[in-house]
Amino acid sequence: MKSVLLDTGMIVALLDSTDSYHTRCSDAMADIGAPLVTCETVIAESCYLLRQVEGAAEAILHSVATREFLIPISLADAAIPVRRVMAKYRYRRIDLADAFLIHLADEFDTGDILTVDRDFRVYRWGKNNHFQVLVDLGEKR
Repeated sequence: MKSVLLDTGMIVALLDSTDSYHTRCSDAMADIGAPLVTCETVIAESCYLLRQVEGAAEAILHSVATREFLIPISLADAAIPVRRVMAKYRYRRIDLADAFLIHLADEFDTGDILTVDRDFRVYRWGKNNHFQVLVDLGEKR
């Protein structure tokens, strides 16, 4: 079964019921049966952004511990290729989490991603593959 990449905004929207994308992300998650692949940087960002939401960090760590959120590659093992991605998208001021997700797309041969980040409409994986954003983003935020 093909994996689906999981980005920070998706986790934040799922766990923060006041987030403007909460319902859209919940709906998108209900349709996913594939393994959710993410990275340490997404987990760290999510915990930081949700630090004011009671129980959010614990829920995220529970999802990691139970392998609901898979972290198959450590930053230590991916630092060099992630650095190349960051250099490629320097003009977009790409962050570490997005660069790592692009690397994971290459590693797992998938562009399916749960994100609310519109930059994934610009980013490419593999030779020049578009990402397939699995959340209906509707109008601009």
